[in-house]
Amino acid sequence: MRIRATVAAVTGALALSALAVPAAQADNQVPDLASLVPSTSKATPFAAVAPADESLGDTKITGVTVNGGKNIVVGTTVKKSFTVSVTATDPEGVQDAFAMLWHGPDTESADGAIVPETLDNEQVGNCTNSSATTATCKVTLIADPKDNLYKNLLAGTWKVWAAAAGNDGDYVIREAYKTAKVQRASKLTVNASPEPVKKGKTITVTGKLSRANWETYKYAGYTGQPVKLQFRKKSSNTYTTVKTIKTNSTGELKTTVKASADGYFRYSFAGTTTTPAVNATGDFVDVR
Repeated sequence: MRIRATVAAVTGALALSALAVPAAQADNQVPDLASLVPSTSKATPFAAVAPADESLGDTKITGVTVNGGKNIVVGTTVKKSFTVSVTATDPEGVQDAFAMLWHGPDTESADGAIVPETLDNEQVGNCTNSSATTATCKVTLIADPKDNLYKNLLAGTWKVWAAAAGNDGDYVIREAYKTAKVQRASKLTVNASPEPVKKGKTITVTGKLSRANWETYKYAGYTGQPVKLQFRKKSSNTYTTVKTIKTNSTGELKTTVKASADGYFRYSFAGTTTTPAVNATGDFVDVR
């Protein structure tokens, strides 16, 4: 039910649809983008459908940047605050802009939404003009594993819904201007033993790859994933790959190598669409 609250928001208040904006236009007023912003109340019932691509006049969105171009990585309990910047142009100047993230195959089947937490009166974005016709407006969104990231299947690719309004009442809406990744935070450990060890003897290297579970609020093993065992000599700053192994059914890693020189062993995970790359902190082995 949690998502129905969030998506309701998206769908209900998003239904500025063909009515809200054109109504403002009819009076030659600047459209109120604040009316687009959904409520985050969990009590809001599922309502309508978010407006699809729509425009009036010559307002254009020329760029959208999510979280500074980085993936949005969320753990088990801490909220992740991030910024979405919308750059827009209009011959008469830009009045406001807005963006949010939504998840699903289409807006009618959306099962997730990440929207701005607060509004400043009627203005949605914090806008900075770079010229008389262009502005970049920023909105702050919050990804919360105890609210809008209520199930693990929400990890992966999200679509970015964006809107902008000109000072003359023109506007533009893009339901999927671009995509962004929202990922489950990952952890990776390593332990090489025995320490110290005689040259030529066997070293056993263990570890575990785990990631945030948004349903239990704990970290759980990431199974069946390829992970590289890497080594760097004490005198070097560069790791080289020794071999690649896969995590077992609980995310555990275990392999053996021959001791050759003093240095650091670590495991390295390249990441997936749903889970970010991570390197374990190197474990030093003294070879005698």
